[in-house]
Amino acid sequence: MDRLVKVESISDIPKKFAGTPIGNLVEYHNLNKAFSNYSQAQLLIGMCMDNRKHLNIPDNFAFIIRSGGANLRYSEFKVSFAISVGGVKHIALIGHNRCGMVNLASKKDQFIDGLVTNAGWTKQQAEKQFEDYAPMFEIGNEIDFILSETVRLRKVYPKIKIAPMLYLVEDNRLYFIREE
Repeated sequence: MDRLVKVESISDIPKKFAGTPIGNLVEYHNLNKAFSNYSQAQLLIGMCMDNRKHLNIPDNFAFIIRSGGANLRYSEFKVSFAISVGGVKHIALIGHNRCGMVNLASKKDQFIDGLVTNAGWTKQQAEKQFEDYAPMFEIGNEIDFILSETVRLRKVYPKIKIAPMLYLVEDNRLYFIREE
C-alpha cells in the first residue's frame, strides 16, 4: 500500500492532475466537492465491474466503461469513441483491491459449477469457456496491472492524460498509484 497516494485534501492531488477532470473526480468522490452541472463528459473512467464500487460524481460528468479488473484491452473501440466523438482528453483507470480477476485459476471450480447450476450449461461448455477466456482476463496483481494498462493506453493514445488509480473497498476511497 506504500505505492498509493492518499487524497484527504486538494493539496494531496498530484500536480499533474490538479485542476483537471481527474482531479475533479477525486475531489467529488473523496472530498465531497459540491457537484457542478455538466452537459458533456469531461473524462472516461475505466473501472472494474465489481458491485462493491460506486463513485460519487455528478450526472453527465464521465463516460464509464466497466470491465473485469478495469481491463480495457477489449474495449478499445469504446475508448476511441469517448475520445473521438465524446471529446474526452483524460482517462481515470481505476482498479480495486480484492479483485475477482486476480488468481482466476483458484476460482475455476466455482466458475464451472456456477455456470452449470445457474446458466444450465454442461460442465464441458463451462470448462471450455474458462480455459479459453481466463488467460485473457487474469490481471495478476491489481496495482501492477493498472500500471501496465496505463502504460499500454498511453502508447495507444499519446495525447490523452491517463491516471492510474486504486479504489479501496474497505474505505470506499480513490487513491492515485505512484508510477516510480
